[in-house]
Amino acid sequence: MRNQFIQYFIISLLFFSTGILSAQTVDLSKSTILASSTIKSPVRETAIKVLQEEVAKRTALNLQSGSDWGKAITIALATINDDEISGEQVPKRSGKNLPELKEEGYRLLHENKDGKEILWIIGADNRAVIFGIGKLLRTASLSYKKFILNESIDFATSPMQSIRGHQIGYRNTANSWDAWTLEQYDQYIRELVIFGTNAIENIPFVAKDESPHFKIDPQEMEVNMSNICASYGIDYWVWTPASFDLTDQEKRVEALQKHEAFYKACPQLNDIFFPGGDPGHNHPSLVLPFLKDLQKKLVKYHPEAGIWISLQGFSAEQIDYFYTYLEENDPDWLRGVVSGPSSPSISGTRHRLPAKYKHRHYPDVTHNVRCDYPVVNWDQAFMLTIGREGINPMPNYYSKIHAQYAPFTDGFVSYSDGCHDDVNKVIWSMRGWDLESEPRDIMIDYCRYHFGADLAEKAANGIFGLENNWNGPIKENGGIETTFEFWKELETENPQLSKNWRWQMLVLRAYYDTYQRRRKIYETDLEKEANKILATATEIGSEKAMKKALAKVNEADTKPVAQNLYAKILEYSDALFESIGLQTDVERYQASNSQRGCILQFVNYPLNNRWWLEDEFNTVAEMETEEEKLERLEVIRTWENPAPGSYYDNVSNIETGKRVSTTSYDACDVAWREGGTTRKRLSSQLFQASPVIDYEYLDFNGRYRIRCSGRGDCLLRVDEKRLEPIAYDKEIGGFKEFVVPMELTQDGKIRVTFDIPEESHIRWSSQSAISDVWVIKK
Repeated sequence: MRNQFIQYFIISLLFFSTGILSAQTVDLSKSTILASSTIKSPVRETAIKVLQEEVAKRTALNLQSGSDWGKAITIALATINDDEISGEQVPKRSGKNLPELKEEGYRLLHENKDGKEILWIIGADNRAVIFGIGKLLRTASLSYKKFILNESIDFATSPMQSIRGHQIGYRNTANSWDAWTLEQYDQYIRELVIFGTNAIENIPFVAKDESPHFKIDPQEMEVNMSNICASYGIDYWVWTPASFDLTDQEKRVEALQKHEAFYKACPQLNDIFFPGGDPGHNHPSLVLPFLKDLQKKLVKYHPEAGIWISLQGFSAEQIDYFYTYLEENDPDWLRGVVSGPSSPSISGTRHRLPAKYKHRHYPDVTHNVRCDYPVVNWDQAFMLTIGREGINPMPNYYSKIHAQYAPFTDGFVSYSDGCHDDVNKVIWSMRGWDLESEPRDIMIDYCRYHFGADLAEKAANGIFGLENNWNGPIKENGGIETTFEFWKELETENPQLSKNWRWQMLVLRAYYDTYQRRRKIYETDLEKEANKILATATEIGSEKAMKKALAKVNEADTKPVAQNLYAKILEYSDALFESIGLQTDVERYQASNSQRGCILQFVNYPLNNRWWLEDEFNTVAEMETEEEKLERLEVIRTWENPAPGSYYDNVSNIETGKRVSTTSYDACDVAWREGGTTRKRLSSQLFQASPVIDYEYLDFNGRYRIRCSGRGDCLLRVDEKRLEPIAYDKEIGGFKEFVVPMELTQDGKIRVTFDIPEESHIRWSSQSAISDVWVIKK
C-alpha cells in the first residue's frame, strides 16, 4: 500500500510539473510578425529583418511578416505611443516611472487574450524595439525547427547609461575588420545592437591604399556605416583628430572643407569626437576655435549633432585653459568631454566639468599591455607571445573596470581595434544597460545566442576558464591544463561550430595558453640545466662550458615541445584569417604591424634566455683571460640565484619579484624593443620607474651592497636615505652598485625605494626604469 502511494505521488508530481512547464513555455516556432506602422523607417524594416534572419539562421524557420494577426502566436512590435494595432489594444501599465516609458526602454509581455496569443515587444522609441528583439533572441532557445521561450514573460527594462558604444574604425591598424565586406560590418553591428549597443564610432579620412585588405573604398564605407547605423536607429560617431599644426591656415581651411564634405555625404551623423592630444599637439587656444568652426559646418547638415573633446595629453596649464574657457564663454556648441588614455582622472573631470556638458568614457578594451588597463598579475610568457592585442575575453576584469568608472560618466564608446575583444565589448554594453548584471549571466546569454542553448552554460564556464588562465604565474597555474581539456572536449563534441569565428577564437586561446605553459616549463628547465653546466666551467674550461650550455638551452628549438598544439594554433590562425580576416602575423597575413594582434608571429618567442646567452657567450669569448671569462660566466650563472644570504628580484615579474610591493597595474610597463624581437635578457623587459622592495631577515652583522640593472638613472634610497653609487652603468643590462651603511641593517630589514628623475622631455619608452635588483651579502 505504501509503495502504491509513493508511485501515485511520483506520477502526480511528474504530471503536475509537466503541466507547469507546459504552461510556462512559449512556443514561437509558428509565429508571425506584426509591426506597427508608427515604428519609423528604416528601423521598422530592420526590426522585422533582424528577427526573421537571426531566427532562420539558428532554426531554419521562416517567420512571416503580415499586416494582421496570425492564426498561431503573433510577435507584435509596437511603440509606447501606439494605442492599438490592427484592432488589438496595446497593453499599457499605469504609472509614470516605468522602464518602457524611458528612453530606449522596452517591455516584453506574453498574453492570451480573446483567442489571440501574443508576444508583445513594446518600445519607448524606435531603437528600443530592436533592443527588445535583442532580449528575445538572447534568452530564447533556438535550435532546428524550434523557437522556444522557456517561460511566460512580463519584463520591462531601460538602460542605466545613455551612451553605450564601440569604436570599430575602418582603417589599416585594425587587426581584422579592414578585411571585412559591408555585409560583415552590418552583421557585426547588428550583433552588438542585440546586446544593447546604441552607438558606433568610425574613423574617417582613411586613404584607400592604406590596407591591402580593404574590400571597399574607405570613403564609401564612411557613408555605408552611417546608413547601417540609421537602419538600426543607433548613433553614428566619428573620431577625427587634427595631427597637423592648427596655426597653418592653409591646412586648417583644407581640414574644414574636408570635414564639411564628409558631413554632407553622411545621411546620419550624431557626434564628432576630437581627441585633444592623442594624436596632435595643439594648444586648446587653437583647438577650441577650430571645433567651434567645425560645429557650424556640422549643424548645417545634422542640426542635432554635437562636438566632443578629450583632454588627452594636455598639460596642467592646458587643462586650466580649457576649463577657464568654459567658465568665461559657456559654449553651447560643445556637447561634452571624453575621458580616454592620458586624460585627467575620470572622477576629477566630472567634478570639474559644468553640469550642462556630458561626460563620456573612452575605455581601452582591446589591449593587454602598454595601455590604460593592463592585465593584472600576468605572466611574462603571455606578455611576450600573446602580447598587446591578443584574444582577450575577460568578463570579470572588464566588469570591475566598468563599475569603477560608470558613476562618473553618461556612458562610453570603447576603443577597439579588432574583434578579438568581442566578449569585452558585450560586457560593457550589457553593464552599461544594467550595472547590476552579473558577468556570468551576460556570458550565458552571449554563448546561448552565438553557440546555442545547449552550450550556453558550458561555453560560459569555458570563457571564465580562459580568463583565469591569465591570473598568476603560468607554471603554477594548473587550471590552464584543465581549461584546455574542457575546451578540447567541447571542440570535439561540436563540429558544427568549427566555422564560427567566436568559437574559433576561444578554442585557439585554449590551445595557445597551454602551449605557452608547456613551453615555459620545458624551456626554463633547460636553462637550469645550462646553469649547472656553467657551474663546471672551472673544471672543463669556459669555452667547452659555453658550448655545452648553449646546446642545452637551444634544445628549445632543436627538440621543441608540444608540437601537436603548435599545429592546432597554425590551423586556427588560418581558419580565423579565412573567416574574419584576423591577421595574427605580418608576413603570413599582412598585418599592419607586429603589435596588432600578431599572436602567431610571437608564438615561439624564447621563454628562456637562449638568445641573450648566445650574445653573452660571444662577448665572453672575446675576453682576454680565462679568469675574466670565468668571472662573467659566474655572474650569468647566478643571476637569479645569488649566494646564500643574498636576494634577487626581477621587478614586476610575478614569479621572481615577490618582495616588490608595487604592482604592474600601477607602476610598470612591458618593454617593446626591436619590434618585439629583442635578444635582451627576459628580466630586462619588465620594469618599473619607482619600485618599492622590502627585505627582511638580514644579518645585522652582515655587510651588504645593492646592485641594480635597468635603463638610465637609478636614484636609490634605503630606508629613505639616498645612497651614492660606486658603479653606474646606465645601459640596459649594465650594473649600478651601492654600499648599504651598516646602521641601516641593524634591525634586520630595509626598504629600498627609487626616486623618479625629471625626464618629462623624454618619451616614456626611453625614460629611466629599474628591472633587476640584488641585495648581495659580502
